[in-house]
Amino acid sequence: MSHYDIIQAPVISEKAYAGMERGVYSFWVSPKATKTEIKGAIQKAFGVTVIGISTMNVPGKRKRVGRFMGHRADRKKAIVRLADGQTIAALEGQA
Repeated sequence: MSHYDIIQAPVISEKAYAGMERGVYSFWVSPKATKTEIKGAIQKAFGVTVIGISTMNVPGKRKRVGRFMGHRADRKKAIVRLADGQTIAALEGQA
């Protein structure tokens, strides 16, 4: 998998933006990706040094459309901690 396949999107939430001030970034990633693959993809895509990664599987919510029940797809979230003084400039302007 290339780093474009591993990193799907940044997480957009108040909690994620609060973490950006401390050098912690959150991304939605491929459910099949491992921590080492995620680390390599972040470093290659943004040119930063990753210190630590936490991952979690987020189950999809049940949703109702009219009288039919369905559910959203399961996803995987990665919380990435960068080295001191490093930032991802592409995500800083979104806040």
